[in-house]
Amino acid sequence: MNLNDVLPATGYVRQSQLVRDKKRPGFVAPIPVCAATLWRWVGAKKFPAPHKLSEGVTAWKVEEVRAWLEARSPK
Repeated sequence: MNLNDVLPATGYVRQSQLVRDKKRPGFVAPIPVCAATLWRWVGAKKFPAPHKLSEGVTAWKVEEVRAWLEARSPK
């Protein structure tokens, strides 16, 4: 999977852009886990914490997500 095809170069991404969703079977998630697992990882500090952009809007910085993914990719 090419991250450039799935994630924007900069900015913020929402949960729906990161994880699998049964409602969108054709979507290739850069993080192949469900939302509950993503939030467990955030709580355990295994994944970057999101940023609260406004009431009801939480997102992750793309740069932080890319760094996390690249640190885990095989070299």
